[in-house]
Amino acid sequence: MEQLCRRLKETGGVLVAFSGGVDSTFLLKTAREVLGERVLAVTAVSATYPDEERRAARRLARSFGVEQLEVETDEWNDPRFRANSPSRCYHCKKHLFRRLSGLAAERNLVLVDATNYSDRLDYRPGDRAARLYRVRRPLLEAGLTKADIRLFSRRLKLATADKPAAACLASRIPYGIGLTRSRLRAVAEGEACLRRLGFKGNLRLRHHGSVARLEIDPEFFQRALRFRRAICRSLGRLGFPHVTLDLEGYRTGSLNRGLERAKK
Repeated sequence: MEQLCRRLKETGGVLVAFSGGVDSTFLLKTAREVLGERVLAVTAVSATYPDEERRAARRLARSFGVEQLEVETDEWNDPRFRANSPSRCYHCKKHLFRRLSGLAAERNLVLVDATNYSDRLDYRPGDRAARLYRVRRPLLEAGLTKADIRLFSRRLKLATADKPAAACLASRIPYGIGLTRSRLRAVAEGEACLRRLGFKGNLRLRHHGSVARLEIDPEFFQRALRFRRAICRSLGRLGFPHVTLDLEGYRTGSLNRGLERAKK
């Protein structure tokens, strides 16, 4: 925490790429404590970002007394993003950071994001875009892991301390399957259906065309079997005639396994 506060203080003021997730909420709160009013939160408005998450981010920024802007990003107009290749995240982040770096320059602020020390273990092509636009990463620089951030978030009594890991909706669709608004909408509505059926914790609906592959925490497997008819009925209306339960359960970066095999 001392390292984090020192790095934030030396910036003189930050623009936080703010999603309302565990990491960016902790970063925003800490930046507010260290830098006072020299903090601006900016949230991207995109088809890849669920509306409920945007509303939650709005409430959090307001509760911290931080000015927040919502900006529309234009990655959807980029065919390289829609093609959903393994470099998809790079093209998305490039559009985001280009927009945010311009805003940061206008306000004389340093652009920061909430990448943490644990993130270095995963395949993250968006890192290249961060380097391109010189995005600072205070959590990573301070060596804070995801577990550290949850621990400090509990001490700060942040509502997001135990919030399940979140990722953009595009990450639910395997590489090579083109991104469409209807596919993203089916994923968002499908996951919302599962939440209404009482599924908590980590949850992903992976979109494999006509098949919905559900990744949930193993403790909810019995619930999935108990509500299997309701699940199949709800997801069938969204265009998934086939629904499968992944017996490995939820894990981060499951769609990157094919990339690892290809490298080998």
